[in-house]
Amino acid sequence: MSRLGKKPIKIPLGVEVRLDNNTLVAKGPLGEDSLTIPSGFNVSLGNDAIIIKPQKETKSSSRLWGTLVSEVQNVITGVKDGYSRDLEINGVGFKAEVEGGNLVLKIGYANAIKLVIPAGLEVLVDKNKIKVKGVSKNKVTQFAALIRAQKRVDPYKAKGIKYADEVVRKKVGKKLAGTTA
Repeated sequence: MSRLGKKPIKIPLGVEVRLDNNTLVAKGPLGEDSLTIPSGFNVSLGNDAIIIKPQKETKSSSRLWGTLVSEVQNVITGVKDGYSRDLEINGVGFKAEVEGGNLVLKIGYANAIKLVIPAGLEVLVDKNKIKVKGVSKNKVTQFAALIRAQKRVDPYKAKGIKYADEVVRKKVGKKLAGTTA
């Protein structure tokens, strides 16, 4: 039994939720998002709550039950408040800019890296900071991870792209053997 799955999911004011076949669609002030409900689960919509129950309680359905409830909560939170992820670029000459529907990263390679911004996401660049905003938590975190993967932070020089809340411990490096202090 899933402890998280037993609890009803509250629908906040300003968010409309409807069920089309096996797709849960939530519409709020920031936009619309949907989630496909896997087979084996019953979803019932009330006035101010959503209740999800498995048709048969097995080990695999119990594992998926809590995950499904979390994903539904993420969809509802996304259309109401939205999600964002902040990244920082560190390094001399490293910069980012938005050109049309692309994010252009100049991070020390011979050519600039162009990443196509997915539909439904907004990317803001301010000096050495990148902010990825959107309704879908999965899309926001996945695109932020793609940006970060282009040049991870080097622990010796602390150059690269990192999350704003990430702490990178700078390593000392090798010391010369014959020096005296």
